[in-house]
Amino acid sequence: MKKKESRRILVILCIFFFILIFIYQIEFSSISQLSTANSTRSHQAIHSPLPSPIKCNRSYSNYRICSLSSPTVLDPKLATFYDVGPTNLLEKDKPYSKKWENFTVAQIKEVTLTSGPQSPPCMVQHNGPALAFSAGGCTGSFFHEFNDRFIPLFITVNSVFPNDEDLVLVISKSCNWWLRKFASLLRSFSKHQIINLDNDTTTHCFPSVTIGLLSHGFMTIDPKLIPNQKTLLHFHAMLEKTYGGQNQPFISNLSLKSRPRLVLMNRSGSIGRVILNRADVKRAAEEEGFHVIEFEPKFETPLDEVYTMISSSHAIVGVHGAALTNFLFLRPGAVVVQVVAIGLEWIAEECFGKSARELGLEYMEYKIGVEESSLGEKYGKDDVLIKDPMSLQKKGWSTEIMDIYLEQQNVKLDLVRFRKYLKKAYEKAIISMEKNGEHVS
Repeated sequence: MKKKESRRILVILCIFFFILIFIYQIEFSSISQLSTANSTRSHQAIHSPLPSPIKCNRSYSNYRICSLSSPTVLDPKLATFYDVGPTNLLEKDKPYSKKWENFTVAQIKEVTLTSGPQSPPCMVQHNGPALAFSAGGCTGSFFHEFNDRFIPLFITVNSVFPNDEDLVLVISKSCNWWLRKFASLLRSFSKHQIINLDNDTTTHCFPSVTIGLLSHGFMTIDPKLIPNQKTLLHFHAMLEKTYGGQNQPFISNLSLKSRPRLVLMNRSGSIGRVILNRADVKRAAEEEGFHVIEFEPKFETPLDEVYTMISSSHAIVGVHGAALTNFLFLRPGAVVVQVVAIGLEWIAEECFGKSARELGLEYMEYKIGVEESSLGEKYGKDDVLIKDPMSLQKKGWSTEIMDIYLEQQNVKLDLVRFRKYLKKAYEKAIISMEKNGEHVS
């Protein structure tokens, strides 16, 4: 009996021992699997790529927009924005709105966005984001100031910062006279002191930065491409808010004259597109009923004075050129008469025609004949330069082509034909005056 009892106890112990081993194997396997899974997840967490805070949009042919969406330190001496994050990325760009303009782009300072090496210590902390771009150098061209800089700046601010963020402008390739001339307009975009990449030596910190400017084409704003659907009329309203009412005595003096005011844009010297019979044109305009103001823009002329004179006028007349950019200051309903010289038909429409209509202006084109152009006498009326300018321009708007049509060409207007345009412009100006509640004698 004792032997049977012992065997039974031994069998029970063996069974119990095997059960323990089986349970232990299951638990060990589960723990091992869990440990392996956790290890895998940990490995994936360590090695999975983090979303990059540095992004560049290269889908546009004329410009590129880059951004760094995390805290950044700017070293202006190196034109470099450093990301304080753990990634190791690098992007470089020349922040200009016309990438195809090789001559200008070659002179633009390159701006770098990088997450390495370690950033320098921050000396000035800013609460708002930075917007960095190039002024493109001090060209003095009024057209390029607005087409290449201020209209793209307006588009960019309303596209990237549509919620009126308190941004700081970081600008390269500007100069002192440029900053002084456009100080009021620049303050419309940012109340903060501008950081000049060309001479600042202090490091600055920002919550984020965008470099580059958006453009929708020549002198235009496409509301479909902006979150808050701004147009060129909104840009005009900003100009009015910036410069309107700054020179009331000038307006008061003009208000005494009851005739519609016409600004005759002058060009002089060897720059081309000069109206050779300007005195006759002025006399003809006065005979049609206009009070004529002759104006030849100078880069040192205060912009608030220019704005006051143009915005209080009812018509402007001028040969295609940068001075016609002043039509941006006219009130809706005013008249723009663009004298289109030979070979400038398409560029006249692109630069000023479409934009004038977008602003609600009464736009008129006076296309000169061969006998009104100095090129006819120089090359002969049967030359391909005169008969078919587009056949040459299709090969490219080269420096040689530009020199012929823009620099070598002057105009002498046919007064009999041009008077018809002046008469129509006068009628439109009178309608504009009446709509604005101005007294007409």
